[in-house]
Amino acid sequence: MTVTVTGIDGEEKELKLTDIAVIYEQTSPDSISRDNQRRYVTVTAQIKDGYILSKVAADVEKSLKNYTMPAGFSYEISGENASTMEAIWQVLKMLLLAIVFIYLIMVAQFQNFKSPFIVMFTIPLVFTGGFLALLITGNDVSVMSLLGFVMLSGIIVNNGIVLIDCINRLQIDDGMSKKEAIVKAGVIRMRPILMTALTTVLGLSVMALGIGTGAEMMQPVAIVCIGGLVYATFMTLYIVPVMYDIFNSKVKVRDIEHENELTSLTELSE
Repeated sequence: MTVTVTGIDGEEKELKLTDIAVIYEQTSPDSISRDNQRRYVTVTAQIKDGYILSKVAADVEKSLKNYTMPAGFSYEISGENASTMEAIWQVLKMLLLAIVFIYLIMVAQFQNFKSPFIVMFTIPLVFTGGFLALLITGNDVSVMSLLGFVMLSGIIVNNGIVLIDCINRLQIDDGMSKKEAIVKAGVIRMRPILMTALTTVLGLSVMALGIGTGAEMMQPVAIVCIGGLVYATFMTLYIVPVMYDIFNSKVKVRDIEHENELTSLTELSE
C-alpha cells in the first residue's frame, strides 16, 4: 500500500506504508465507547442465585481497592447496584420528610408541641418490629421494604393520637388526676386500637404470603407493615402512657368547684 505525501517544496510522491508505519495484526474492539471524551469499557456480570447484589458489589469494590490500576485507568461500579443505592437514599429522604410532616400535622391538631413529641415515640417501635419481621421471614432490607416503613410511620401514630387525646379529655373534662386518666384511657382505647391493627394485619396477610403472579415484589411491604404494626401496637399501650407521665408533670385540669363559684358570683351580680 502506498500513501501520497506532499513535501515542503510542494512536490508529491508516493511512499510505501511500511516506510512510515509498523504493521502488525491485533484484536481490536468492535466499537469504541466514550463518556465525556474518555474511553470506557463495560464489564458486566450476573449474580448467582443465593447471593445478594449489594453484598457482592461491596466485596468487588473492596477487592478493587487493593488492586493497582494501570496509569490512566480508573473504575466505577454502576448498573443495578448504583440504581438501588440511589433509590434507597431517595426513600430515606422521603421517610425523613414524612416524619416532619406527621409532626407538624399533629402540632396543628393538639395545638402544642409536647403531645405530638410523645406520639413520635411510636415511630421507632415501627422500625424495631419491621426489622424483626424481615429477620424472621429471611428477607433483606430493600427499596420496597423501606417503602413499607414510610407507609407505617403514618399509620402507627394514629394509635398514639387517640390515646393521648383521650388522656387529655379525661383530665380536662372529667377532672381526673394524671395517673387515673392514663389508666382509664388505656382501658377505653385499647379495644379500638387492637381492632384497627387487626383489620390492617388481616388485610395485608394475603400480600405477605406472596400468593399470585408478581406478589413477591410487594411482599416485603406487607411483611414490614404487619411486623411493625403488631409490635408497635402492643408497645404503644405501654410506651405512650409512660412517656406521657414523664413529660406531663403539670397538666391543666378544670376546677369544677371554682367554675361553680364563678357562675354563682355572676348570677348574684346580675
